[in-house]
Amino acid sequence: MSKREIAIKTNEGTAKAGLFLPDAASPAVIRPGVVLYMDAFGPRPALDGMAERLAGEGYVVLVPDLFYRFGPYGPFDARTAFKEEASAKQLRAMIDGTSQAMTVADTGFFLDALTEAGADGPAGVVGYCMGGPRALSAAAAYPERIAAAASFHGGNLASDKPDSPHLKAASIKARVHIGTAGVDSSFPPEQSARLVEAFRSAEVDFLLENYVGMAHGWCVPDNSVYDEAGAERHWRRLTTFLGETLKA
Repeated sequence: MSKREIAIKTNEGTAKAGLFLPDAASPAVIRPGVVLYMDAFGPRPALDGMAERLAGEGYVVLVPDLFYRFGPYGPFDARTAFKEEASAKQLRAMIDGTSQAMTVADTGFFLDALTEAGADGPAGVVGYCMGGPRALSAAAAYPERIAAAASFHGGNLASDKPDSPHLKAASIKARVHIGTAGVDSSFPPEQSARLVEAFRSAEVDFLLENYVGMAHGWCVPDNSVYDEAGAERHWRRLTTFLGETLKA
């Protein structure tokens, strides 16, 4: 596995990204691409490690900086960033200032970067926290290019906002896997019910799995609520899902 730091030109600037490539000696013939959408704390070693693990499964993985419009920032400590006033204020401004529409527009360039890096066939997308709804929205925007979309502890997947992913269900052609924290104020039971109704009505091929006892952020190793057993369960689900969808 190797990593490259690349720059991706978009309509609004240049996004830095980490590109993770499978071992060149791997016998795999098909090397699908996967975009890994970050959580709120931005690209960092913890996400690099997750991308490396996916690349080890034979995927070309891209981890773009979704906050590139704000220029240099951080790095943030995922354990304390929302507990300190200055970093919390900065993070909230960047989250609020990076709309789903922005990320969806950027995703076309992210997918092009995967193709240029040698990824084969339709891509997969996986998002954590704020990246979760972006993965679903991207699948709706690029139905011919994205075959698998996964969200883990994604928030506001079926909110009252006009850009809520559940409203785009009819445009999704990808298979979808959603892993939710057992108790998560950003994705309460009423949103879960709304999402399921929308996806079933639109005949989306999806699975929603509730991780009982897990808190929002449990998958990412530098998060204060990281849970190793829950994270490994998520890895089993994710790698099986991507393998069945992108490599079959």
